[in-house]
Amino acid sequence: MNSLCKLLLQRLALGLLSLLAVSVIIFLAVGMLPGDVAQAMLGQAATPETVAAFRAQLGLDLPPLTRFGHWAWQLLHGDLGLSLANQRPIAELIGTRLGNTFTLALLAALVSVPVALLLGMLAALYRNSWFDRLLNTSALSAVSFPEFFVAYILILVFAVKLNWLPSISNLAPGASFAEVLERSLLPVLTLSLVVVAQMMRMTRAALINVLASPYIEMARLKGISQARIIFHHALPNALAPIINVVALNLAYLVVGVVVVEVVFVYPGLGQLLVDSVSKRDIPVVQACSLIFAATYILLNTTADVLSIASNPRLMHPKG
Repeated sequence: MNSLCKLLLQRLALGLLSLLAVSVIIFLAVGMLPGDVAQAMLGQAATPETVAAFRAQLGLDLPPLTRFGHWAWQLLHGDLGLSLANQRPIAELIGTRLGNTFTLALLAALVSVPVALLLGMLAALYRNSWFDRLLNTSALSAVSFPEFFVAYILILVFAVKLNWLPSISNLAPGASFAEVLERSLLPVLTLSLVVVAQMMRMTRAALINVLASPYIEMARLKGISQARIIFHHALPNALAPIINVVALNLAYLVVGVVVVEVVFVYPGLGQLLVDSVSKRDIPVVQACSLIFAATYILLNTTADVLSIASNPRLMHPKG
């Protein structure tokens, strides 16, 4: 128990350091966006005097280190600031959109994780068969196509040709659960196709590595059924790499939704990020990027802890 608590504290400290480094990178990257923020916001009303006054109002005339200190201090107090475009609190803008993004990622995870694990186990069980070759070919094909291409193909087939599903996934504020499911189906399918392929291949590789172990051969010689070998002997010992790949793909489902949300006009955090970049709304861009980064770091840290805790050799190293 003490070793587990120590591991949690170490990984939490590393996660916080990673988040600090990422926040610096986000601040510097947003500052390098082309064009002047004050001129872009003022538009035709931009004169040297109004631009200078607006930059002073936004604090853009301060040194970068001072501006980063102010931003970090506000974050520590839970204040994301105000949007430059409409002067609304950023927390209010992000609130519902963050829930929509997490809902989309959760639906995609509920579809992709069980399917990927099942297909990976079947591919490992029947490796080198026609079924295994078919799954590998399909997985490589799914990974090869970019998300926007898959999204447009799905729109063409299911929305234009068959007219089964809506091509635009805009959600009303009081949408029912059935409406959310209907409008989220095409984005979920788009995300799941790539994620299932990656997780299936990694699950197959991890299980094949374990199935080649001597104790698995001994279990076969004793007449134990293949299903029992997979579920009771191979899968528990392959959990560490499987947990890692599942967590990485879950992080991708949250962070990688930007393209999918833009294609389907889904009212999520990725759509807000793209709109804010086009409007030069720097505080919103920084807040969205930091939320994506924090989610990715949190899921990776959780996967790291779970994979180590599931492996006694890593949990209790010799010497």
